[in-house]
Amino acid sequence: MVLADLGRKINSALIDLSKAPVVDEKVLDALLKDICAALLASDVNVMLVQRLRNNVKKSVNINEMGGGVNKKKIIQKAVMDELFELVDPGVEPYKPVKGRPNVFMMVGLQGAGKTTTCTKLAAHYQRKGWKVALVCADTFRAGAFDQLKQNATKAKIPYYGSYTENDPVSIALEGVDKFKADRFEIIIVDTSGRHKQETELFEEMKQISAAVQPDSTIFVMDGTIGQAAESQAKAFKEAADFGSIIMTKMDGHAKGGGAISAVAASQSPVVFIGTGEHMYDLDRFEPQSFVRKMLGMGDMRDLVEKVQDMKLDQNKNLMKNLEAGRYSLRDMYDQFQQISKMGPLSKLMGSIPGMPADMLQGSEEESSKRFKRMMCIMDSMTDAELDGDNNAFEKDRSRIVRVAQGSGTSVHEVEEILTQYTRFAQMVKTMGGKSGLLSNMPTDPRKANPNQMANMARMQQQMANMIPPEMLQQVGGMQGLQKMARQMGGMFGGGGGGAGRGGGGMPDMSQLQQMMQSFGGGR
Repeated sequence: MVLADLGRKINSALIDLSKAPVVDEKVLDALLKDICAALLASDVNVMLVQRLRNNVKKSVNINEMGGGVNKKKIIQKAVMDELFELVDPGVEPYKPVKGRPNVFMMVGLQGAGKTTTCTKLAAHYQRKGWKVALVCADTFRAGAFDQLKQNATKAKIPYYGSYTENDPVSIALEGVDKFKADRFEIIIVDTSGRHKQETELFEEMKQISAAVQPDSTIFVMDGTIGQAAESQAKAFKEAADFGSIIMTKMDGHAKGGGAISAVAASQSPVVFIGTGEHMYDLDRFEPQSFVRKMLGMGDMRDLVEKVQDMKLDQNKNLMKNLEAGRYSLRDMYDQFQQISKMGPLSKLMGSIPGMPADMLQGSEEESSKRFKRMMCIMDSMTDAELDGDNNAFEKDRSRIVRVAQGSGTSVHEVEEILTQYTRFAQMVKTMGGKSGLLSNMPTDPRKANPNQMANMARMQQQMANMIPPEMLQQVGGMQGLQKMARQMGGMFGGGGGGAGRGGGGMPDMSQLQQMMQSFGGGR
C-alpha cells in the first residue's frame, strides 16, 4: 500500500482523538504533534508540515465552539482537508483529445523508471481505446532502446527507435512525424535520464521539446529519493516546464513524502503513481482518493476502473452462457485470465471501503503461485474438455491423471480445480435461466415479497459458498458478508434489503458512482 506506514500513524492519531472523553486545546495539540511527526518521518518538507499545522489551528477554534458542536468531526474534517491540499496544487493536468495526435514527452532522473513508465502509460491509454505509440529518443543509456522495444512488444504497442542514429532530436522528430502521419492519438517520447547538474543533457532535452512541441511534458520522479525531490523538481520545472508528474516506486516506501513535497515545489499535479513492476501497476492519481487509500479507507473508483478496463461485458459468449445458466470449464478459464490482468488481489481488496487492509497480507505470493498453477492445469486440458463440463472427467478418471502429468501437478490439484468448477457451475445454474434467481429478483429489495427475500438469501448463501472458508472467517462470517454486501450497495445481489437499487448481480455504472459518492470518494 502506498505510504502505508504514514497512513497507519495518521490513522492512529485520529483514532486517539475519537477516544478522547473531552476535546480541548491539549488534545488538538497532541493530535497535530503526532500527525506532523509522521509527515516529517516520511520526508515531507518541514515548511509544508508547519503550514498544515497552522492551517488546522486557524480553522479549528475550540474555545469559540458551542457545547452542542461535534468538535471531533470538525477537527477530523480540517485535518483531511489539509492532507488533500498537501497533494493537490489546484492545477488541472493536460487531458488528451480524441481524434488528433497528443504528444507526451517524458523527462526525469536516470534510474527513476522512466522507460518502464512510458510503456505503462501507453498500455493504460491503449486499454481505454486510444491508438498509442512509443518513441525512444534515449541514446545516452546503453540498452534503452532494447528495453523499450521489449516492453512495447510485450504490450503489443507500436514503437520507433534507431540503433544507428545518435542524434536524439532527429529520432524524436522522425518518430513523432511518422506516428502523426499514421493518425496515432497518443505518442509518448522517452528521453534520456539526466541530473540537474548535467547541463548538456538539459540542453538536449530543450532541443527535443522544441522539435516535437509536446502537448504535455511529464516529469517522472522516483518516489524514494526523499528531500532531494524538491530541488530536482525545481530544476526540471525551470528547464522543461513540465505540466504534470508521475511518481514511481511508491509501493509501500516509507520516504514517499518527499515526492509530495515536489508537488508543492513545482505547482504541478501528479497524474499517476507507479506501485509495482506489473504493466497494470500504474494508478491514476487523485488527491482525495490517494489520501483515503493511504489512511486505509479505500476508494471504489480504482476497482470500477479496472473492471471497466477488463471489458467483461464484451465477452458475448460468456454473458450469454451466464444468462442462460450455462457454464463451461472454458468460461471459468476465461474469467481466471481476466482476473489475473487486474493485478494482485490484495491491491484490489484495498480499493473496497470497509475491507480489512491486511485481509490478504502475507499470502500474496502464495495466492499468485496457486493462481498460475490453476491456469497451467487448465492449459493441459483438451478443447473438448474445456468446452464441456466435468462429466468427462467423472466418467474417465484417466483424464485427470493425464492432465496432472501434462501440467506437472498432482491428481489432487486437478480434482480441486474440478470441485471449484462444480461450485461455480452450480451457482450459475441456480442464478441463470428463466427460473433462475436473477430472473426473479425484486427491482427494489425494500419491496420484496417473502419468496423474493428467500431468493436473495439463497443468492447470498451461494456467494458465501464461493468464498474460501478462511477468507469468509476474516470478514466476520455470514454476518460480515451481509455487512459488506450492504456497504457495497448490493454488489452481491442486494442481499438484506440494503442500498442496492437494481436486481441481482453487479450494479450498473451509475449505481457504482452513487456508491462512491456515499463513501465520500466523489468530489
